[in-house]
Amino acid sequence: MNPFWFAIGYLIGRARLRARSALDGDPESGAITLEWIVIAGILVAAAIGAGVFFISKIKQYESNIP
Repeated sequence: MNPFWFAIGYLIGRARLRARSALDGDPESGAITLEWIVIAGILVAAAIGAGVFFISKIKQYESNIP
């Protein structure tokens, strides 16, 4: 399995778990606010964009190797 997709899957799973525990109303779950959800979404989008960019650049350089 590609480590990039494993890391993304792990982060999404952690976000789902945290959101589920926050929505259950457990006072010990910790607060997850809309701001943190937006920030996490932006970070995930940036990580995916950077990963796609770097993977394409690496493949481009690999094709130049004789």
